Amino acid sequence: MVLHTERLNKRFGGIVATSDVSLRVTRGARHALIGPNGAGKTTLINQLTGVTAPTSGRVHLMGRDITDLAPHKRVALGLVRTFQINQLFASLTPLQSLALAVASREGVARRWWQPMGAHAAIAAECEALLRQFRLLEQAGRATRELPYGKRRLLEIALAMAMKPRVLLLDEPAAGVPAAERQDILDTVAALPEDVSVLLIEHDMDLVFSFARSMTVLVNGAVLTEGTPAQIAADARVKAVYLGETEPTHA
Repeated sequence: MVLHTERLNKRFGGIVATSDVSLRVTRGARHALIGPNGAGKTTLINQLTGVTAPTSGRVHLMGRDITDLAPHKRVALGLVRTFQINQLFASLTPLQSLALAVASREGVARRWWQPMGAHAAIAAECEALLRQFRLLEQAGRATRELPYGKRRLLEIALAMAMKPRVLLLDEPAAGVPAAERQDILDTVAALPEDVSVLLIEHDMDLVFSFARSMTVLVNGAVLTEGTPAQIAADARVKAVYLGETEPTHA
């Protein structure tokens, strides 16, 4: 088990955002976390990454209790995320952004503008990432000028530049026009098998083309877990998404 939680709870006053959530992500997983708006998905991801402290419960990464670790220390241990809203430097190019990320990982971030000429290995890694994420043609453009789908790809590339062991993708297709969505699907599908991925997404085409296992979150609690086929056939899941009946938590 590369990432797991033990009965995570988060309360904001009288509001229960997550309730006794025990989640298990296995090595090499392609695991999707789904649920309707307000289900608690982003709150859960914030607890996994240290942005939000749980009211109770524990988070473990690679067998280590990381519940009280700061977010940057979790990144250093290999737990990396993307965000629903892009967290990018608008004035930098994709090449510069990746150079900064790789230089930071290698401990030479103070000279981030030099790596292209001074560090051949960093230059080669940046070029490989640009190619992998279909950004070579946009390498020299300011990020603010990129099509939105390319900006989403750049954010995933930046996450991969940190050499994650567990990658949390928070709605990578959110806001991406239909014409650009296939690039997102294809790129996510081609992520390295040695990286365990937890995907949070509303785009069911992306979810079902990607996931091998799924967890459904409703009202802050786990409704059910299983394979995509099991989830698709589950009457309680259909009720949640079609609004037919009030679900009963598993």
